[in-house]
Amino acid sequence: MAEITFRTATMADIEILHALVESAYRGASAKAGWTHEADLLDGQRTDAAELSDIINDKEQTITLAFDGDDLAGCVNVSNKGEGRAYLGMLTVDPQRQAGGLGRRLIEAAEQGAVSVFGAGVMEMTVIAQRKELIAYYERRGYGLTPETRPFPLHDPRFGDARRDDLYFVVMEKALG
Repeated sequence: MAEITFRTATMADIEILHALVESAYRGASAKAGWTHEADLLDGQRTDAAELSDIINDKEQTITLAFDGDDLAGCVNVSNKGEGRAYLGMLTVDPQRQAGGLGRRLIEAAEQGAVSVFGAGVMEMTVIAQRKELIAYYERRGYGLTPETRPFPLHDPRFGDARRDDLYFVVMEKALG
């Protein structure tokens, strides 16, 4: 592995960013890693239009992690206001998982949430059935809240659910 470098995504990154996210969350390629949703969802995880909207939104950032010239990971942070930020789309190339890059992306996201958005709390949602991923975030200092949120089961922009009992748990962590 070359030195990992980080930078903010631009419109020129949409094609490689979209390919990375899809490869890590859906389909056979995702199963090479341990964080995939391929057993729960088919279809897309995101699309170029959504990524473009995020990149153009001043209240959001996507941080990219490069291993040399190769895009190895990304993370999205959204400003929710009132000192809260949201961590989403944490993605590590399935071939590079379990090497610490996810932890480094979370740390970069948390630092950005504080420095860019003035956040004191980071929240995220995780599909409740993804127990290993919830445990991973707990090891990173995130705690489950009592709140749950519905999964958009019938919205193909978020994938095609393989089961009808999916929902999100909400996790959060105090920053700083």
